[in-house]
Amino acid sequence: MPHALHRPHLTLHRRHVTLLNNDGRRHPLENSLAVTAFIVGMMALVLGVIVRTHMFGAIAGLIGSPIALCSQMVSATVGERWLNIVGLIGAFVGLGLSLAHGGFLP
Repeated sequence: MPHALHRPHLTLHRRHVTLLNNDGRRHPLENSLAVTAFIVGMMALVLGVIVRTHMFGAIAGLIGSPIALCSQMVSATVGERWLNIVGLIGAFVGLGLSLAHGGFLP
């Protein structure tokens, strides 16, 4: 039984699976848009909660909402869509809180 001792050729190619690239392919534009939407949305949410920073929170929410919506339209994986939705909700809620605290007026 010489074929029983023969081991198949092992390849050293490993697939790098990350949170955003869970399909095994690279998506640099979609990943950067999703991370940007998440960061700007969380920034708008934090700035919207703080009363003294309502103007900056309103600006961040106004910028973060279309970024998250556009990013959602071009997203390729589920991880990107999660970041987009969390960033979109953060931007909308931060914008609403900022408008309630005084909006764009200094």
